[in-house]
Amino acid sequence: MAALVTGATRGIGRALAEALAAAGRPVIGTHRAPPPDLPGVAWQPLDVTRPAAFARLTAALRGQALELVVCNAGIYRDRRDWIERGYPAELWAETFAVNVTGVFLTVQALLPNLAAAGRPKVAILASRMGSTAGASGGSYAYRASKAAAVNLGRNLAADLAPRGIAVGIYHPGWVRTDMGGAAADLDAATAAAGLIARIDALDLSTTGCFEAWDGTPIPV
Repeated sequence: MAALVTGATRGIGRALAEALAAAGRPVIGTHRAPPPDLPGVAWQPLDVTRPAAFARLTAALRGQALELVVCNAGIYRDRRDWIERGYPAELWAETFAVNVTGVFLTVQALLPNLAAAGRPKVAILASRMGSTAGASGGSYAYRASKAAAVNLGRNLAADLAPRGIAVGIYHPGWVRTDMGGAAADLDAATAAAGLIARIDALDLSTTGCFEAWDGTPIPV
């Protein structure tokens, strides 16, 4: 049975797809731009902001059991906006369309595929910046979207547990990617290895967890 990773062409998504494939797991990666040639990774097009794209994805994957769906696709557009200026309505709409609605539509579309697997799991990549308890200001659209993703994940965990589907919510760390920047703490491979360890440990007894890549619990 396969794992599916959204936004798998670069950054953490690519590192996750590569690591899962290297471990011998069949991997499906989704892409918007032309995808790289990664051994062991099959590709499906998906723009999580376009509802019609999910219909094409479900048609392409009909009958395919998925033991894992990783909702990785995300954007961070407001790192340089200030409260006195910036944060236009279009930025809020785009951020929530990708980071929140896109997560829900991914899980919703792939429920039949998850149901066809034994002990299926959903992993939502959120962020420590979505912790209300740890609010420190700035990046309002990104922080609000990740807080919503955490809330979404916890509610999905409650609703999907009776179906045998476990849901984990994860902070990947500050990672050296296009989003994280060159000064970040972790390389993508290290973050991916930690996330996979967390996902492998996930089961129905821990569904709804919000953890960092290294297993540190994060307050909601």
